[in-house]
Amino acid sequence: MKPDTRNSLLVAAASAIGLFAATLYANRRGDYDLRGRVVLITGGSRGLGLILARQAVAEGARVAICARDADELERARQELAAGGADVLALARDLSEPTEVRTLVAEVEQRFGPVEVLINNAGLISVGALDHMEVRDYEDSLKVHFWAPLHAMQAVLPAMRRRGEGRIVNIASVGGKVAVPHLVPYSAGKFALVGLSEGFRAELLQYGIEVTTVCPGLMRTGSPRNATLKGQHEKEYAWFSIADSLPAISMDAERAGREIWNACRRGDAEVILGLPAKLLSLFHGLLPGTTANLLSWANRSLPGPADVVGNERRFGYEAESEVTKSWLTTLTRKAEAENNER
Repeated sequence: MKPDTRNSLLVAAASAIGLFAATLYANRRGDYDLRGRVVLITGGSRGLGLILARQAVAEGARVAICARDADELERARQELAAGGADVLALARDLSEPTEVRTLVAEVEQRFGPVEVLINNAGLISVGALDHMEVRDYEDSLKVHFWAPLHAMQAVLPAMRRRGEGRIVNIASVGGKVAVPHLVPYSAGKFALVGLSEGFRAELLQYGIEVTTVCPGLMRTGSPRNATLKGQHEKEYAWFSIADSLPAISMDAERAGREIWNACRRGDAEVILGLPAKLLSLFHGLLPGTTANLLSWANRSLPGPADVVGNERRFGYEAESEVTKSWLTTLTRKAEAENNER
């Protein structure tokens, strides 16, 4: 065997071992016990929020969930409480600061001080830049930045008095690397990443651990509830197919376990999914090159539409033969499992 070939094989083997070791390290479980803890999960009626609530209930936590849709919330509450768990479900519009504060006050009245806050509520807006208006950015910031800020401010006084607490902010790899056709979403998640990291730096001295979670694509079933602009059917097709592909999307149950492990350990940050980790790493090393490569990726995405493209439509309003095909089987399965329909 030639020396160059042998060296290449050694480098590849070392990289594989390093990745395996990093995965084992990332999956280790912390010693923070959720049993009996008061856990508040925003956006907990479906998708990732519901998955996190299921896992918390299974560990004996007292869980409060909130979302806008009362019927959706009730279905989630019934499922979570079926085994006798103590679950509180509150319908709230988290874009309104007053509703965030009253949410926390009601949870404290029923269960006691919030010990674990999961800021999970999200709003996905997909489409070409040409169709994005100021309100799209405002809505993203209301849900992804202001709502977590108000929620953290509401739970912090009790956490400071106790000298301990856990806060988990569900951001996105899109909050570290701006992704084409998701610009308002990325802007909101970038803001959340900065907020979350800043809060951790200042609150750690008080025993309050703030964890920033940056997932890549996860198979939660969420595309059907995303809002679309531009060529609606084409935008929904690429987004829902990407969300279904095992090579680039992550099993949501595993994502939930990794998030809870990071919370128990009090990690500063966790990036979920190999594609997200590689993208974040590459961007950190070569940010300009990453932006240029993404500009080429953008050329393969649907272009702007006519004035109809300015309308907001939900994913389920933009179904096509492609999105009903075998290509989206995993996403449609996740929809049914995670209360997305």
